[in-house]
Amino acid sequence: MEERKIVNLKKEEFAIREHIKKNLGKGRISRVRVEYTPVGEKIIISTTKPGLIIGRSGERIDEITKNLKSIFKFENPHVEIDEIREPEFDAQTIADEIATSLEKTGPLKFKVIAYRTLQKIMRAGAFGAEIRISGKIPGARAKTWRFSQGYLKKVGDSAKVVDRAKATAQTRPGVVGIKVGILSPYAKLSDRIEINEEFMSKIRSISEKLKEESVEMEKPKTKKKTSRRKE
Repeated sequence: MEERKIVNLKKEEFAIREHIKKNLGKGRISRVRVEYTPVGEKIIISTTKPGLIIGRSGERIDEITKNLKSIFKFENPHVEIDEIREPEFDAQTIADEIATSLEKTGPLKFKVIAYRTLQKIMRAGAFGAEIRISGKIPGARAKTWRFSQGYLKKVGDSAKVVDRAKATAQTRPGVVGIKVGILSPYAKLSDRIEINEEFMSKIRSISEKLKEESVEMEKPKTKKKTSRRKE
């Protein structure tokens, strides 16, 4: 019984995410989280454009709340907006941007779009990034193109820190799939070593003092010559 409840909750969460993303449009939402509290249901929408999601005097928030009550039978839904401060490190935002660009300009310029996006991510300070574009580009046969730069974990516990996302673009030749992986500079890596510069400067100053003292100790002491008077 517990397993069925968990499966039903996950299905409901997926349906809520798809409904909100469909209504608000592609490229505006990164993540949608659903939290169940004793007071009611909390829906947290992560976005780079909070003004477009909220609307004039909260019109869109009211519309989303009404839809959640009518479609999903929520008693007291509460919608919150979580603004993404650095969209260059959000994989879903980047994947949606690439998909929107491919739909507007066409799949022939996919290399230009991928390299520009990769440079933007790396200039922002990311450790590494990877973009995979697969589909009928540029020819009639389906092919996967990989664009990567920097350092990116693929296996192990450190790979869980990498932010990954998927998106699809509807183009004339067919559907194009986009996969994005970003390792942000704020990610905590188990094999990363950070050096405290203040501590190292103190050690250097102490070592220099010790060297100076040892040099002074090693210097030979010169004996003063005493001149004897002739009697």
